Amino acid sequence: MKRLFFTVLVFITVFSLHAQDASRLTIDRIFNSNEFNEERAPQIRWVDGGEGYIIQERSLEVEGAKDLVRYDTQEQRSRLFLSAKKLIPEGKEKPIRISDFVISLDQSKVLIFTNTKRVWRSNTKGDYYFFNKNNGTFRQLGQKFGKSALMFAKFSPDAESVAYVHGFNLYIEHLVSGKITQLTKDGTDDIINGTFDWVYEEEFGCRDGFRWNEAGSHIALWQLDASEIKDFLMINNTDDVYSKTIPVQYPKVGEKPSAVKVGVITVQTQKIKWIELPNGGREHYIPRMQWVDASTLLIQQLNRKQNTLTIYTYNVQNGKLKKLYTERSKTWVDISYPDATANGWDMADLTLVDENKAFLRMVETEDYRRVFKVYIKTGNKRLVTRNKFDVASVYGQDWKNNTLYFSASPFTTTRRYMYQVSLSGKKKAKQVTPTNFAGMNFYNVSPNGKYAVHSHQSHKKPTSVRLITLPNHQEIISFVKNDDYIAAVNQLKMPETEFFKIKTEDGIEIEGKMLKPHDFDENKKYPVLFYVYGEPWGAVANDTWNSLWNVMLTQKGYIVIAMDNRGTPCLNGTAWRKSIYRKVGIVNSRDQAMGAKEILKRPYLDNERVAVWGWSGGGSMTLNLMFRYPEIYKTGMAVAAVANQLYYDNAYQERYMGIPEETKQDFIAGSPLSQAKNLKGNLLVIHGTGDDNVHYQNAEALINELIKENKQFDLMIYPNRSHGIYEGKNTTRHLYTLMTNYFLKNVPVK
Repeated sequence: MKRLFFTVLVFITVFSLHAQDASRLTIDRIFNSNEFNEERAPQIRWVDGGEGYIIQERSLEVEGAKDLVRYDTQEQRSRLFLSAKKLIPEGKEKPIRISDFVISLDQSKVLIFTNTKRVWRSNTKGDYYFFNKNNGTFRQLGQKFGKSALMFAKFSPDAESVAYVHGFNLYIEHLVSGKITQLTKDGTDDIINGTFDWVYEEEFGCRDGFRWNEAGSHIALWQLDASEIKDFLMINNTDDVYSKTIPVQYPKVGEKPSAVKVGVITVQTQKIKWIELPNGGREHYIPRMQWVDASTLLIQQLNRKQNTLTIYTYNVQNGKLKKLYTERSKTWVDISYPDATANGWDMADLTLVDENKAFLRMVETEDYRRVFKVYIKTGNKRLVTRNKFDVASVYGQDWKNNTLYFSASPFTTTRRYMYQVSLSGKKKAKQVTPTNFAGMNFYNVSPNGKYAVHSHQSHKKPTSVRLITLPNHQEIISFVKNDDYIAAVNQLKMPETEFFKIKTEDGIEIEGKMLKPHDFDENKKYPVLFYVYGEPWGAVANDTWNSLWNVMLTQKGYIVIAMDNRGTPCLNGTAWRKSIYRKVGIVNSRDQAMGAKEILKRPYLDNERVAVWGWSGGGSMTLNLMFRYPEIYKTGMAVAAVANQLYYDNAYQERYMGIPEETKQDFIAGSPLSQAKNLKGNLLVIHGTGDDNVHYQNAEALINELIKENKQFDLMIYPNRSHGIYEGKNTTRHLYTLMTNYFLKNVPVK
């Protein structure tokens, strides 16, 4: 009864507050209500080359469950593909929850992933069930291994077997007999078969570590030897009377990576042939590998400095290894291309073209990032994108019309559009995205290149998702309109959004995004909040829908500004992106500070009430700005910041800073720790003790340095929270309440 009374009281209080002014946001309305729920697009599985797709839909037969439904892409005819009522395990009353699903090539069988568990960033461990549509067989795979124990299960091409990883070993399970065959037997915490260690997942997007060939006769796999990787120990002080340590295999800057090799298993004999690549395994990375056909592997090898990429072909029939392609850089060579529309953590294969006789490779040339076609037989390459602008990412191709689809934005880096170009390389690209979709556009192109799922958003419009035809971009059906969400935000006092370009005193042109209060008056003086990131893995000044927290801050009277400096993955040319090499913390922080200095010349921005904040690399940027340019920034909040670059992982930091045996002074010079003595303003340091990415060690080192220099500061530690600081009841709300109150106190609105 007390709980009921309290719930009713809270509801009345919240309702009363909303009734007073529904146009204004509060922390509780943003993080503790259901007023602003955005729709999500369905998870699509293309079938028949794209002529059909399968999605989950609410079951009409089983309450609270979901069916799999197949649609004809063009005509939108639908039929039940797999009913939830057929997914009830023996002895259970309810169907399993579908977290993910895989369809066999002949569409007769389905693999269903459920009861998932998080491994580092993603839920890649769980239970797998398989359903045979031909005879109704439904059972759990690998049941003897216990709950949530399998990873990356996938059908053989003939759908007679499934391969999966358990306990760092690779297995095959025959679907009719249920016989399980163990293919690798040396897997341990140190010898990792068929999956990857922490740094490969974090920095190369590598999770799933094995591949069937198209004939089902061979499986290619990665093996990592992490025996020489030291454990970093995190400490859990709160879950028991005694603390416990949590070891994470984490190669810090200066440490060699795990030794890596690739092998090919002959399925019939279970014998493994390890491929002997030049230069050894511990001074190189192998971030990608894929089959070209039943006999040929493409293997991508990257040296430890990450400035030389070598691509080999390997023939499983005769065992011949051939060096096909080499790419070198004075800075670094990218494997993944972080961009506003491309998930940098995806383990994307090279796009095969010309009936698998060539592949596409995005290359940073002297002026722009361009797409080249590389011929697998000769290694010769041909330029595909001849326009004088950057390619952001490759979407796919239309095989029939020999057309490539890619993302670009020639006139402003704050937006993205789809372009098409002939794979012959003889014509210039042209824009596919209609001009009315100004903003950020992302596409999931069907395998045959005839259709795509198109997602769009801008500062004016929240996310909408539709199914379209290509290349005419005609809508077939709308997946996400967000009408209810739009109706809710239309009641709010929304900010004015201005996109601007400024030139700093160093002659650097910077693009930015400014959010002004809805009742902006240029004759007033406003406090300013800069939101920063500033490293090669992200941009912040994109034409995207504004976060409601930023909207709330503008309602309170703040102006919020985001700018992208050199070194960020903006589409401003190769020199822009590469200028940060060996100067992380130096070039990027100066660009930000000089950009702030220039924009703060506007008379309505109050130079005495200037704050800055950021997360992860943005936290590091915040510290550097507070320490290096205290005359500009008066208040800062650094969340999960790298205080000492030597404390971060080798693959990321060495990519952009070189090997510390050669460039250690660059690491030290660019680290906020080296400048902590210059702190003058208000600083709030926030970190989670369970951060396996940017270790809490960074916060403690910074704390010690600030104490040594007698610098006063504020500190908030979140026990056992990871890099995202979201675990635990009320954590996100608490964090944003803390940050809001800190701004209100130290950068007051007058």
